[in-house]
Amino acid sequence: MNIKIFKDETNRRWGKKPGMKALQYLGQFFNRTISKNKIKARVEGNFGTYTVSIILEDKDIKSTCSCYIGKEGYCHHCEALAYTYLNEPESFKKNPVVRSITEKTPESIKNYLENITLESILERLKEKGITQKEFAEMIGMNPRKLAAIKSSELRNRYYNELGAVKLACLWIETNIKKVKKVKKVKKISPKYG
Repeated sequence: MNIKIFKDETNRRWGKKPGMKALQYLGQFFNRTISKNKIKARVEGNFGTYTVSIILEDKDIKSTCSCYIGKEGYCHHCEALAYTYLNEPESFKKNPVVRSITEKTPESIKNYLENITLESILERLKEKGITQKEFAEMIGMNPRKLAAIKSSELRNRYYNELGAVKLACLWIETNIKKVKKVKKVKKISPKYG
């Protein structure tokens, strides 16, 4: 992550110094991670533990928090995370960008699922010719429910089905030839009522 651009965008969005509410959370984050252009951490708030993330995209910050006001990323937890990163960038553990699972162990699968978004897996399926709607239908899920699960993950709000849906994506991606053949058979075979 380009720290100079991040600092400029942090100053533009929240000012040169953290606000009073953000100060109480400054440096209080745990499970701090950084990967390419995203920082993510957790913090104890007034109503539980919140997951906070900030993405730097094309000289623009997009942030989100799982607190009740953090959907759009303008809460004091997001602000505090930005300043925590600026003050202590070395405290963020590097998370490598993972494109595939190299080992088929429970630990590597867990690590992979934690470090990849449903959105990016669905994008890879789309590149292979399977739309989000087709995927939802393959796993017996309403496409709107899948869209809700995907968008909620980006706001650090998680549905219980998220892990299972990611695993289903991985299975379909791994077995793409089998899935495409099944799709073709379904389209050709007559419906029995």
